[in-house]
Parts: sequence; C-alpha cells; structure tokens
Amino acid sequence: MRTGNTEWRWVQRFAQQFALNGLKPGDECVILSESDSRPELVATSILAAEYLGARPFEVVMRTPANGGPVALRSTGTSLALKGHAGAVAAVSSVPLVIDVTVEGLLHSRELRDILGAGTSVFMISNEHPEIFERLPHDEDMARRVAKSHDVLRSSKVMRATSDIGTDIHVELADAFTAGSTGVIQGPGEIAHWPGGLVLAFPARHRVNGQIVLAPGDINITFKHYVQDPITLTIEDDFVVAIEGKGYQAEMLKSYMSAFDADAYATSHIGWGMNPAARWDYLELYDRSQFNGTEARAFEGNFMYSTGANENAERFSVCHFDIPMRECSVFLDDHQVVDRGRLVGVAAGEEA
Repeated sequence: MRTGNTEWRWVQRFAQQFALNGLKPGDECVILSESDSRPELVATSILAAEYLGARPFEVVMRTPANGGPVALRSTGTSLALKGHAGAVAAVSSVPLVIDVTVEGLLHSRELRDILGAGTSVFMISNEHPEIFERLPHDEDMARRVAKSHDVLRSSKVMRATSDIGTDIHVELADAFTAGSTGVIQGPGEIAHWPGGLVLAFPARHRVNGQIVLAPGDINITFKHYVQDPITLTIEDDFVVAIEGKGYQAEMLKSYMSAFDADAYATSHIGWGMNPAARWDYLELYDRSQFNGTEARAFEGNFMYSTGANENAERFSVCHFDIPMRECSVFLDDHQVVDRGRLVGVAAGEEA
C-alpha cells in the first residue's frame, strides 16, 4: 500500500462519515485516486475503510498531462479515468466508490456510467484533513437540506438578488436538483464531502440576469476574495459581458477566454446551508491545502457557477464556483435566504 501521512483522529473522522454512508464490515469498496491525489486523503480513506471491517481495493490512475493553455483548478471534473473502459468497469463493480481524485467525478463524463451501474460515489474534496475535522455531520442540517430540496424540486423559478445589483432569474423546468449533506441517499447516487448545499443544474435556455460580485465574495477557482465589484451579464444561460475595475475582472476575462463557448455557460446555482462552514477561512490555509468546498457550503451563501452542466449536455473543464455573501434567494414566492441569512424552510420553518 502506498503510504501518506495520516493521523488517528482523521481515520476516526473518515470512518464515521463512511459509516453514515452505509459502509459496513465485509463490504467491498473502491478507493479511486490518481498519481497527483493528496497522499494523506488516500491513506486515511484506506485505513478508515479497513477500520470499519470493509474490503477496500485501490484503483489508481495516472494523472494526465495538462496540454494547456492554462492551469485547471476546482473543476469537479477529474480527467484521470480518461474513458478507460477497464477502469470504469472496475469502479462500477462495487456498491461504493470513495473518490479521492484531485478534482472529483462530479462533472466527469464517466460518472453517468458509474452511477448507472448502481454504484454510489462518495466524493471527498481535495482539502487538508483538518477541514473535515471541523465540519462534523449535522443531522439538523441534513433535515433542513432535505426539506429545502423538496421545495426547490416543486418550484418553477429561482431568483437571487442583492443590494449591490445581483438580479438573476432561473427557470427550473427540467432542471436537475440536488441537496448535498455529505451522505449518499441511495444506490447509484453521488454525494460530496463536506456537504451542506442545495442546488439546481438548469436545462438549456433557462438563465438570465445579472450577477454582481461584491468585495468578500469568493472566487474558488482563483482561491481569492473579490476586492472590487465585478458584474457578469447573463443572457440565455451564457455570460456575455464581464465588467469591473481592477486586475481581478481582467484576470477572469483573460482566463475564460482560453476556453470554448461552454466555459461561459451557467453550470449550477444554489445556496449553502452548513452552519459549521466558514467563509473567512481562505487566509488560514496555503492555497494547496484547500479546494473550496467549505466555501461552497457556508451557511447563507448564494453560489453562481459557470462551465460544466451535464443536464444541459455541457462538459467544459473551465469551471467557476463563486459563493456570494449578503444575497437573497427566492423559490417562487418562498424566500430561503435573506441578505445572507437562512430563512423559511432553509431555517427549519414550514414551507
């Protein structure tokens, strides 16, 4: 077994989460990694599965070369499987895949075949293990996420606004929706850890409006806080204009211009519900130590994303998740976030 630095407390925490996801003594599971995976996550996952009495085996892919022209980060689109039929068959042969690839399988082309085989995927974000220590499973959050997801599924429109100028309108007909709690809901499902996010992947031709990024909002791909307002104009799903003062707006335009048109399309839209997650943690870790899932999940954020959206048959590897503070979110006439504070069903009230 390849070794990495791990701690007993991490093994215990991972074992708790694996048990919540149904891993039991005697169960076969795959630890899916790649040559660039974080060694401590691989080692901790194997030991935690063995501690539970499960029967893990590893599928280790070679991280493919990046042909450029830019670095790829926080995409949710692992390229490690590369359509390799044998590897896909191997990971689809067990009930559970523990995914510790660098970017994860969430938007990968192979995911449909894996889930379609009845295999569930538990995606561990590429974070320092301490982050998982700080985010224990929260039963009340899981209950509120489930109720919020029920309201989302039955709604026709999501709208988000902010005092600084955000006003985005999303038609939810034919959208794929999800509520992530860090726990898989059943066979052939995927969950990411840490959890605490309710979101929708809109169908084509459903998103219009304006996103205004405010100081303190988070660009997860670049792993920095927004310093000056940046305005994104969205027409028929696509960002058609990026405007703002300062280098960050120019950096965003420059980076996205390296990709095809689908890089500008809407990926998913939702809000965070994890009370243990923090928006202010980025400065406390080196950039290599986090992948931003805590930022995606912090309570009361509204997140707008661009790029990959399998529900709209778009698979761009350019992906921006941007959690925003102090926004308000509405599902039809039901408000779930009020200027960055959970309300309504998201806060535990009846819809």
